[in-house]
Amino acid sequence: MKTALKAAAPTSTSRAAKASAVEACDTQYIDQERVEAVLCSLVERDDAQDVANVFRVLADPTRVAIVHALSLAELCNCDLASILGITESAVSHQMRELRLMKIVSAEKRGRMVYYRLTDTHIRHIFEDTLRHVREGA
Repeated sequence: MKTALKAAAPTSTSRAAKASAVEACDTQYIDQERVEAVLCSLVERDDAQDVANVFRVLADPTRVAIVHALSLAELCNCDLASILGITESAVSHQMRELRLMKIVSAEKRGRMVYYRLTDTHIRHIFEDTLRHVREGA
């Protein structure tokens, strides 16, 4: 069942209003069956928050570089510091955020701590996003 609604015309001539007018329909048809099907499959609020938190943590260029490096090899703190050109303390600070979100895991071997991506999902997120960015350029 479709419901027709008449959209209100924008009252402002600002750039934002003009952009909004271009993106909005003059007449809005709501396909109730489609809306209900999507609502049944839509991610739960808690899961949406967890996904947003992963993207928030990955929204830092240094952490992105760490994820990229770890997608290529398991590395220790010293190796990461050398690759990124930052201090070991700075690496440790970034790794804390990544460990809290379960993006990376750490394993102590003797006096060394080695980091790796927790699973292939993180590698796929990185690779897919990088491909998206490169294809959009």
